Amino acid sequence: MSLESFEHSIESPSLRSVVRHWAESRRGRRMPGWDDLKPSAIKDQLANIWSYRFDSATGDFVGRLAGERIEFVLGMSVRGRNMRDLFAQHDYQMAYERHLRVVTEPAFFRGHGLVYRHIDRFDLGERIIMPLAQDGQHPDGIFGVTEFESTYGAPPEEILRGAEIAEWFTLE
Repeated sequence: MSLESFEHSIESPSLRSVVRHWAESRRGRRMPGWDDLKPSAIKDQLANIWSYRFDSATGDFVGRLAGERIEFVLGMSVRGRNMRDLFAQHDYQMAYERHLRVVTEPAFFRGHGLVYRHIDRFDLGERIIMPLAQDGQHPDGIFGVTEFESTYGAPPEEILRGAEIAEWFTLE
């Protein structure tokens, strides 16, 4: 599956526009680096973006930036923090494996459905994750956007049974 298949799988028009910006930012390379992305081009999604650097020597993801809605969900700023610490209250192992696949394959990820769950808050939406490479070839980070709406209180049974539905697309 390709970038084109990935883009066509996305329901949200604003998430599709982020994917188009990612693609345009490559400037002929396999993938863009963090410095190639322009906040002004994705200004409508800035509250929902997040990014991590990947340290291939240690296998750790370190927070680079997150929008205010994402930091609200995590309960803290991600900048400079190890993902293990950021996800202490969340499903770290699942997130780590997902992020690792994005940088090692490299691949695109699309998730939809129950994207966050915390005590009595259930967030339904859509999430995309794309690899980044400062040299344009070798992934050294990830860039994601998560759009969601929160529901509080006792959720409907179908939400409790549901999980985020994952789709993978290999970067060709």
